[in-house]
Amino acid sequence: MVFLKAGGSRGPQRKILREGSYAIHLAQFVVIAEERVYALALDKAEEELFRRMATLIKERDGFNPVVIKGHDDMLGIVTVHDGPSLAQGQIIAPTVGEDPANAATYHNSFQDPELFLAAGGNRGRQYQALVEGTYYINRLFATVELVPKTVIEVGNVGVVVSYTGAVGTDLSGEQYKHGELVQKGLRGVWSEGLMPGKYAFNTYAGKVNMVPTTNFILKWNKSESGEHKYDENLAEVSLITKDAFEPSLPLSVVVHIDYRKAPLVIQRFGDIKRLVEQTLDPMVSAYFKNIGQTRTLIQLIQDRSAIQQIAGEQMKEKFAQYNLELQEVLIGTPTSGAPGGQIEQILTQLRSRQIATEQVETYNRQEVAAVKERELREAEQRARQQAAMTESELSIVVQSNQGKADLARAQQEATKIQTLATAEAEKVRIMGEGEAAKVKAIAGADAERAARVGVAQAMAIEEQVRAYGGPRFQLTQQVMNRFAEAIQVSKVDVVPRVVVGGGGSEGGGASGNVMEALLTMLLSEKMGNDLVGAAAGARSAEAAEMRDNIRKGMSEGDKPKS
Repeated sequence: MVFLKAGGSRGPQRKILREGSYAIHLAQFVVIAEERVYALALDKAEEELFRRMATLIKERDGFNPVVIKGHDDMLGIVTVHDGPSLAQGQIIAPTVGEDPANAATYHNSFQDPELFLAAGGNRGRQYQALVEGTYYINRLFATVELVPKTVIEVGNVGVVVSYTGAVGTDLSGEQYKHGELVQKGLRGVWSEGLMPGKYAFNTYAGKVNMVPTTNFILKWNKSESGEHKYDENLAEVSLITKDAFEPSLPLSVVVHIDYRKAPLVIQRFGDIKRLVEQTLDPMVSAYFKNIGQTRTLIQLIQDRSAIQQIAGEQMKEKFAQYNLELQEVLIGTPTSGAPGGQIEQILTQLRSRQIATEQVETYNRQEVAAVKERELREAEQRARQQAAMTESELSIVVQSNQGKADLARAQQEATKIQTLATAEAEKVRIMGEGEAAKVKAIAGADAERAARVGVAQAMAIEEQVRAYGGPRFQLTQQVMNRFAEAIQVSKVDVVPRVVVGGGGSEGGGASGNVMEALLTMLLSEKMGNDLVGAAAGARSAEAAEMRDNIRKGMSEGDKPKS
């Protein structure tokens, strides 16, 4: 009765019963549980109705709570099947009754349908999503769909294109007419991207476009593509060179997008792949077609580095017009697309020419290497003889030092000898002067002695002569002495063995004896007088001469010495 008085209505109720025991009048209420239906059916049609309702609830897993596990990284998108409909043009019901402080409208994540309706909730898919937890929701009132969370990896930014919300003011300015850039929460492209992380973003309410913030490569090559697959539909650029060759030029372009400009790129192009295919591909192809028309094939090959540098500088401005940063342009080798073509023949000729050039360089290098090898051999031989050379050099130095030492020694010896000679000469001079003085003194003494001896002899002889009776007798004596000595030395017989007689005298006589004749002659007075006179004269002269010598020696001996 209270249920009816409170305005209760017939039909399925929004309120559900949790675990427990309830005293319910089954004639008025039907309780559908997982194991059975608690009801008092009045006819078979009601039983069939209750059975279909139980089947529907079971299909919606309405007998179990909604459990969202944390490790699954899922979130629940709620679709409400009761309440007023959405306004025209709305596809997502706005969030209501999410403030816990307002008890009159807080429906606790759709677990209290009455409060949800009281808060102004509408039927349909709800913007509010369920995160990890357990929710007891009436599946006849609302169903829950689990979808993955939005994950923004490092090196990317998520640009949100919101399908719901109020219409905001375009932030891109009057001059930029490529869509609406609005604040976060409004309908349009959000001006702030989602930074790396996990977000419980309702993917039915909007789209998150992943924009790489790291450098990515776009390859104009059929057989290759970058990691992000933005270039999977790109092919080599077909050129027509100045000399009418038609090569295919492979390219690689390194691009960077500033995370702050990522919303502008998405606002203008929708996504990166559309940007690459509809804008960058035509622009890059046209640029290099123009380059190819101004150069021959060989120039295109040989000037690749210069073309690459110029292209990088010029294309940076073009990329900047699309809010892109060009980092590098890399040009590959032109190909003809089929083996054995004319381009391959040109390349073969160039390779042959380069091989010839390299051979010339090789021969020059070999010549230099031969010279270096010869120098090496000479250096090795010089190193082997280095010991002998060093020894000879040291020997020369030693001999030079020895010669210098000998010279110094000889000079010292000469100086010594000179000094000794000078000393010896001085000694000899001094000794000579002393000896001369000695000899002179001795000579003076001898002269004086001789003089004195002569004087004494003369006086003695004079006395002897006087003692012998005069000079005559003295001379006779000396003659007789000398004669006796001569006879003794010559051994002549004094008395002859044969006596020859003469004059008729008997027995010989004194006249035949030599001795007698000599004695007679010596003893004659006349001879005696003459001899005595001569001897006296000689003695007198000799005595005079001796006296003069004695006087002279005595006078010289008395002179002072120098």
